Amino acid sequence: MPTVKLTVNGKAVSADVEDRTLLVHLLRDHLGLTGTHVGCDTSQCGACIVHIDGRAVKSCTTLVGQADGGNVTTIEGIATGDQLHPMQAAFRDNHGLQCGYCTPGMIMSAIDIVHRHGGKLDEATVRHELEGNICRCTGYHNIVKSVLDAAERMKVAAAAE
Repeated sequence: MPTVKLTVNGKAVSADVEDRTLLVHLLRDHLGLTGTHVGCDTSQCGACIVHIDGRAVKSCTTLVGQADGGNVTTIEGIATGDQLHPMQAAFRDNHGLQCGYCTPGMIMSAIDIVHRHGGKLDEATVRHELEGNICRCTGYHNIVKSVLDAAERMKVAAAAE
């Protein structure tokens, strides 16, 4: 079996895995990072979204070899200690989740959306960008509200740095 080496949530990781291993299975089964969910295995629901080198990807259709040498960030890696990431805090404060199954993927997608669009976010853009993420509980209203709120929080945090 080949050895893959990557950085996951800031920590160097290596694993001997089969070539056909999906990133989501490496994260969940080998590394115990169960915040990344398996919803559909067909790249339709978005519950498995993580960041590779700062870009959102669906880990249920990404082979581990595609991430080899990369920097992977999961939902477990975005908070700073006890300090929630602004997107996590906005989802909490705006009731952007119900059952929570889609939430990690939504949050990881939303962070990517904010990074790509910056201050040019509006409701229509957020709704369009989140089309690859399925939520069966919320009706999306509070999710969109959360993303827009977090975009402002992230802008303020970036300005303070």
